[in-house]
Amino acid sequence: MTKLALITGASRGLGAALATALAPTHHIVAVARTTGALEELDDRIQAAGGTATLAPMDVTNADAMAHLCRDIYDRWGHVDLWLHTAIHAAPLSPTAHIAPKDWDKSFAINATATHTLIRMVEPLLLSAPAGQAVFFDDPRAGEKFFGSYGATKAAQMSLARSWQAETVNTGPKVSILEPRPLPTATRARFFPGEDRAPLNDPAEEAGRLVAQL
Repeated sequence: MTKLALITGASRGLGAALATALAPTHHIVAVARTTGALEELDDRIQAAGGTATLAPMDVTNADAMAHLCRDIYDRWGHVDLWLHTAIHAAPLSPTAHIAPKDWDKSFAINATATHTLIRMVEPLLLSAPAGQAVFFDDPRAGEKFFGSYGATKAAQMSLARSWQAETVNTGPKVSILEPRPLPTATRARFFPGEDRAPLNDPAEEAGRLVAQL
């Protein structure tokens, strides 16, 4: 049986690093909106001797996600690992000045899409011998200017923790990891001008996280 890793938010940053780290042992189904970045990821995976299926789509499009999950079931019948790294980092803003469009987009990607994907991916994980879902915490709730990101990331983690508690005896296994600071585009939006030299290498951090699985 082919081991399959579904990575949502796979084109850049932590998602791309995880895809590369898992490629020697898993066929990667890489989901992201940016086709060019996915193709670059595919080149790296192939150079390392791995294989990938590229799915250039938006995780907020429930119909597209349902179609993808059906295609995965029809072709492979299961997902061994689902790693959810898709996130929207709205501009930092005083809470009273959060733009409605930024709030709506943050909630759609960080919370609503997570709920939709849990519902759709769970049957695929349960069809694997030991299916596992993995979420990545970044606790910012209550920090000044992080109102939009902090609230919607906290909502995402609340969903993940509820699902984790509910599935202890039934599966799938749900894991929540906390990555060390990485020089990603998301972090650059939050901390412009930060000295990125002390930040952790994405490939090394992905290896550390994968080892925990």
